[in-house]
Parts: sequence; C-alpha cells; structure tokens
Amino acid sequence: MDVKVFKTFLEVANTRHFGKAAETLYITQAAVSARIKQLEEFVDAPLFERIRNNICLTPAGERLIPYATTMVRAMQQVKTDISLADSQLVQLSIGATPNVWDAYFQNYLTVVTKGLPELTFKTEMLGIRQLHSSILDNTLNLALTFDPFLSNEVISEQIANVNLVMVTTKGNIKADEAMAEHYVYVDWGTQFASEHDAKYGKSYVPKLITSTGRIALDFILSEGGTAYLPTALAEPFIESGELFKVKGKHSLTRSIYAVYQKHNRLVDTIENVVTVIDQSSPERSAVIEMASNND
Repeated sequence: MDVKVFKTFLEVANTRHFGKAAETLYITQAAVSARIKQLEEFVDAPLFERIRNNICLTPAGERLIPYATTMVRAMQQVKTDISLADSQLVQLSIGATPNVWDAYFQNYLTVVTKGLPELTFKTEMLGIRQLHSSILDNTLNLALTFDPFLSNEVISEQIANVNLVMVTTKGNIKADEAMAEHYVYVDWGTQFASEHDAKYGKSYVPKLITSTGRIALDFILSEGGTAYLPTALAEPFIESGELFKVKGKHSLTRSIYAVYQKHNRLVDTIENVVTVIDQSSPERSAVIEMASNND
C-alpha cells in the first residue's frame, strides 16, 4: 500500500473535508476519493461517514489513525536516515505536547541545537496519545511530557519542575471572584487536573478550555479573564501591569519528564540531549520577550 494513501486518509481525518484535503495535498478531490476508496477496500471497512453534512470517522477509521500515523512517520524517517547517511550526521526527533512547548521546551531548543552541533533535529508538537504510540514504535526518539509513561519499555526521567500561577487581568481579587467570569482552563496534565479539582471543585464554568498556555494568555489579554500560566510566561506581563496574581496561595508545581525507549538505537545520544537540557538554564524565550514588548 502506497504511503500516499495513508497520508491522504490522515489529512481527510484532520480536515473532515475531501476538498480541503485535496488542496493541502495538491491533488484533485477525485484523487482523494480514489485513495480513500482504495484504503477502505484494503481494510474491508468504511472509514468515513456523512452525518448531517459533516464527514466523521467510523469506528474503523478511528482505529486506523494510530497505524496510519506510524506508517507515515516511519517512511519519513527512512527517507531522512538515508539522506543523512553520506554526511554521517544523526537526526534526533523530539516531540512535546503543546503545553510543554509553551511552559518549557521553547526556551531550551536553541540551547540543545548549539550544545550538540553534531546532531540534526526534528521537533514536533503532538498530543499525548500520539507521543505515547510514537515512542513505543520508535518513530520518535524523545518525548517531553507533564506525565510519565507507565510502561516497562520506556524510561520516564524527571528533568524539571514548572511553577504554575493563577493570574488575572483584574488586580486585588480572590480566586472565586476571578474564576466567576472568563476563566480559562488550561490542560496541564493529569496531576494538575486532580489538584485543580481538589482545590476548586466543579462549581466554575470555564469560558474556554485549551491545551496551550499561549492561547490562554492571548485570550485573557484580549478579552480579560483568569488562567493558570507558567510563571516564566506570565512574569513579563505581571511586570508590565497587564496581569496580576490572584490573592492567596494559588501556585501549583508540575514536573517535566523526558520519555524514551530503553532499547532505542540512539539511546546514548538521547541521554546526552537529556543531560544538556537538565543542566541548562536558558534565558527567557525570545517569543515571550517580543510578546511582552508589544503594545
């Protein structure tokens, strides 16, 4: 089966639209339909269904997602490894959830690339399920997450802590008042969800739920509101008077884990990268600096 068929399936699953998938892949809509039909014949099951003019994945389509993702990623890795063979360079793939990028790794990317010039890097922002499956099938070398992976096949090494602080656009208010209007719930992982529920219960109704601190920050700066943000991300806006810490003790700490396969062929290289990250103290991200300097 041509890997292009799996790419097409994933694009339709992502866009939920045959026409948009065709535009993204630079092929005709008829070609998209033909590839999906070919794949459905191969697995002997329908992959999409139309419900109220919306294209949705069938149960078979849902189950195919991780396998198609693995297939596409594996073939991309093959092409990359072969292209790097003559140069004797090694490429390391690093993935992280969106919130880990915002809270932590964007500050370290330059440190890692400068500290290990003999490597080339591929970085990806993926959901936790994709990270887990990609680590297990060895199509991703290193994952950075807020929650360790509970598997005997992987190493989950705690490498850092991130302090989260509840901030709001109104000064001198308590948590219950701050959460009553325009509260943005950011998904900072399983442990955060448990601690958040224990501390605040279910009495609040979030105006917005998001997986990235960057989106939460942009929203409350634009519309007003409250959110838990990493101290490093919130600090420049607290300093400028755009954000305020909520009154009382409303800080939570999250651990960052480096996760990788025990038997990955690049395990020594991965451990070198983890050591560089663990021993570095990068300056505040340029992205944050630019954002905080915008009027």
